[in-house]
Amino acid sequence: MSLATAAPASRHRPRWWAELPLIAVVYAVYSAGRLLVRSDVATAVDHGLRILHLEKTLFLNAEHPLNRLMTAHATIGIPADFAYASLHYVVTPAILIWIYRRHSAAYRAARTWLMTSTLLGLIGFALMPTCPPRLLHATHGFVDTMAQYSSYGWWGTEASAPRGMGWMTNQYAAMPSLHVGWALWCGILLWRHGRHPLVRAVGIAYPLVTTFVVMGTANHYFLDAVAGAAVMGVGALLTKPVMRLADRVGAAAATRFAPASPAGNSPIVSAGCKTSAGERIPGQRTSSADSTGSAAPAAAAAGDDAPAAAR
Repeated sequence: MSLATAAPASRHRPRWWAELPLIAVVYAVYSAGRLLVRSDVATAVDHGLRILHLEKTLFLNAEHPLNRLMTAHATIGIPADFAYASLHYVVTPAILIWIYRRHSAAYRAARTWLMTSTLLGLIGFALMPTCPPRLLHATHGFVDTMAQYSSYGWWGTEASAPRGMGWMTNQYAAMPSLHVGWALWCGILLWRHGRHPLVRAVGIAYPLVTTFVVMGTANHYFLDAVAGAAVMGVGALLTKPVMRLADRVGAAAATRFAPASPAGNSPIVSAGCKTSAGERIPGQRTSSADSTGSAAPAAAAAGDDAPAAAR
């Protein structure tokens, strides 16, 4: 994944007025795609139960103890809910702006990595709609902490969406967890480009805390988090090919729509231009023969004048 951040993006930092519409369009496509890939609840629940069964088989079921911890202690559960509902949408753009302003050579690769991985995650939502633990039947032992502590925040009972706006989110878009994927992206960039040890420590802690939060709030399974990290890994591998493809498309478009040169005009400025006899172009070197030839008349003139001076 570090290869994506190490690749020089371009000779110049992209223009912000071109970047903002691009990012807005990609995020709009992602948000709309989440809503369009809704599937029937029965299929999503079946996928969720299969993941839970697989985790129990592999002794990876950490969701239950973390969920019990957050539901039993509001001092842990409430901050976790706030983190789940806000950091995903605040820290990620903040890191993107930081890279743009302070590490412009790495910006284009970082942005391409994030966008490519996000679109891959959208494919995952479409192929495998998954019911998160909090929406399973109560007999499976999970409590929806977002609903339990909803009176403390702006969210209601439908994930992190503001009250009355649950229709804006697809609650079954859980596999992979892009909360974890985006947090991993932020962490790697902080570790790679942060100069202060504290910044690099935050780069390590942020994805780990995010994984703890998404599992404890019963919004994701552990394997959702693993899938989110895997999607970011694939996105990192695809970053350079995607950038090369974008460069080729941009070059082809520039060539196609470039204004044609008027017929008969030569691209060489000096074509057809001549100098007068004895005139020298500024900065042009003269050959030894030219120097000798030009020196001879001068000497002759000096010789003619010498006797006159003597007289």
